[in-house]
Amino acid sequence: MNDHKQHAHLAWHETMELHELVAFQTNYLMGFKMNAPHIKNPELKELYMNAIQGLEQNLKELLNYFPLAPVTGMRAMPDDDATAFYAAHLLIFAKTAVRNYAIAITETATPNLRQLLQKQLNQTIKLHGDAYQFMYTRGLYPSYDLNLLLKNDQKNANSAIKL
Repeated sequence: MNDHKQHAHLAWHETMELHELVAFQTNYLMGFKMNAPHIKNPELKELYMNAIQGLEQNLKELLNYFPLAPVTGMRAMPDDDATAFYAAHLLIFAKTAVRNYAIAITETATPNLRQLLQKQLNQTIKLHGDAYQFMYTRGLYPSYDLNLLLKNDQKNANSAIKL
């Protein structure tokens, strides 16, 4: 039996992955756009411009799926764009670092290095928790309100595209 029923909305888990992709790409798009004017090397500047164009296209395409998210009645979010950007930048760094440390540990055969990586992983996990708590308590990362979370993603992605 081949059951490929088309649903009227995205599944919850794919909605969360969509959120992660949009938040990650939005933050880096803003950073790339802020850094690009300061890059002197023409080849590197071209790489940045290509990355900017690619991220803008990615976000435009991904934003088309937000109306399919299983949410209703989106509300407004408080504005503090600079603080939100810097905090999200730190949070995304910490999340990526945790993943990278976890992978590195699985590839480590030297006991002393493994111990060092585990120590640094734990420090990075704490940094992630602290950055998340900073954002959450200020309403910058409404992780328990999917409607607000996705509304924030859309606002930030559109701001990054227009930057």
